[in-house]
Amino acid sequence: MTLFTATLLLALSQIGPADANAPVVPSQPASQPAEDPRPSPSLRGFTSPVADEARFDACMDMATDDPASGIVAANEWLIAGGGYFARHCLGFAYAKEGRWAAAADAFVDAARDAELARDKRATNLWTQAGNAVLATGDADKALTYFDAAMAQGVAQGLLLGELHLDRARALVVAGKTDAAEIALAEAHKLAPEDPLAWLLSATLARRLGKLDRAQADIDIAARLAPRDPEVALEAGNIAASAGKHDVARRNWTQAVEIRPEGPIAKTARAHLSELDKAEAESAVPPAKP
Repeated sequence: MTLFTATLLLALSQIGPADANAPVVPSQPASQPAEDPRPSPSLRGFTSPVADEARFDACMDMATDDPASGIVAANEWLIAGGGYFARHCLGFAYAKEGRWAAAADAFVDAARDAELARDKRATNLWTQAGNAVLATGDADKALTYFDAAMAQGVAQGLLLGELHLDRARALVVAGKTDAAEIALAEAHKLAPEDPLAWLLSATLARRLGKLDRAQADIDIAARLAPRDPEVALEAGNIAASAGKHDVARRNWTQAVEIRPEGPIAKTARAHLSELDKAEAESAVPPAKP
């Protein structure tokens, strides 16, 4: 599992009925993404669900171990009146199956219901919706959902830093690099120990040709996550961009050694193969005229 996937799935599992006594969202207009064609839930007939911590935990455990069974359990609970707690579990189960569009829909419905209940969980649920839809490649809709999370006005500290990081990821996908750099600066300020933020800023800096900044950021990421293959892969990419081929080889080799199977190792092996080929060609003396 990559650092991004692990972070995403962890985020999707957060904020359940255990937070039942947390303060509610201050009074403010609900944020409804304009481009979502589905009708918003109506206040008429809406009933805030009763938090059932044990059932939520059981549903999430099932979704983790057996996502298909988790989907069934979440839908049964939803029919029984589980409300946004059941929708949260449903979205998580879909995410575990990689059904990101369905997960996003479930999280959006959960977020809207939480807003109607004036429950601060809406912030987290909008964030989860954004992460799920970003996994489908729809950066614009992801930004809409992250902005809806921001609009709740309750995120602060580390949570706010993570929201800025999520927005930065979406902005990078959308090609809005200037705005992404600003969001990353906020993420670093509020969540300085998050290796994913430093990895993303290092990657973005390399792509923009800012190699000194890229090296400084990847050094921090490596300190925070010394055994993450994505960090090692990017460290190799930055070194190669700077013409430091020995350093690149060392980092790419480390990426393979940390986790020999999976897409990161496959990419690192491809880079090593290209490096071997380039070095072999440079070692061959030019043909005599």
